[in-house]
Amino acid sequence: MKCKERQDFHVFPLIAAIVVAGWLGWQPARAEGDSKELQAVAQALGKSKLSLLAGIRQASQGSAQAISAKFELEDGKLSLSVYTAGKGLAVPAEKNVLQELSGSPEQDTWTPQTEVFKDVPHVARSAEQLVVMALGHKSLAAVIAEVRKTHPGTVFSITPAIKNHKPVAVVLIAQKGKVTTVTQPL
Repeated sequence: MKCKERQDFHVFPLIAAIVVAGWLGWQPARAEGDSKELQAVAQALGKSKLSLLAGIRQASQGSAQAISAKFELEDGKLSLSVYTAGKGLAVPAEKNVLQELSGSPEQDTWTPQTEVFKDVPHVARSAEQLVVMALGHKSLAAVIAEVRKTHPGTVFSITPAIKNHKPVAVVLIAQKGKVTTVTQPL
């Protein structure tokens, strides 16, 4: 019975984090109103010397596991951002190191800055992503590899989510000026 109690003890804070993330209004995929921003990111992708997959692999060193990743524009410049669970997917959020590695992908070598999250919105969003990834059976890298087999273009964002009570990855792909959203099982 002690094992079950311990497991429940770790599940409740994670469920609370998911509720907080929903309360804060976070959505795993961007709304249609952000299409201009997505188009701007898609157009800037040609400047990158690094793929999203390569960034995820670099950020997932040692026990760290990528829990989401995206290219975005910061102050008009292209940036690659990878959220990680520093201690892996099996360690609950309250005992993990939830962080973001971000930096310019326009250089030959990606040298991201690391920010360990302490603010409620980032911790809540990261805790939710950690839980969804832990429920799934695939890494973000595996999902990207699957998507690339059937969808031409450049994958520039991947975010775990829950759809129909199952863990999925919401993947954004840029091709010829269009942005396509693909939902893939985790």
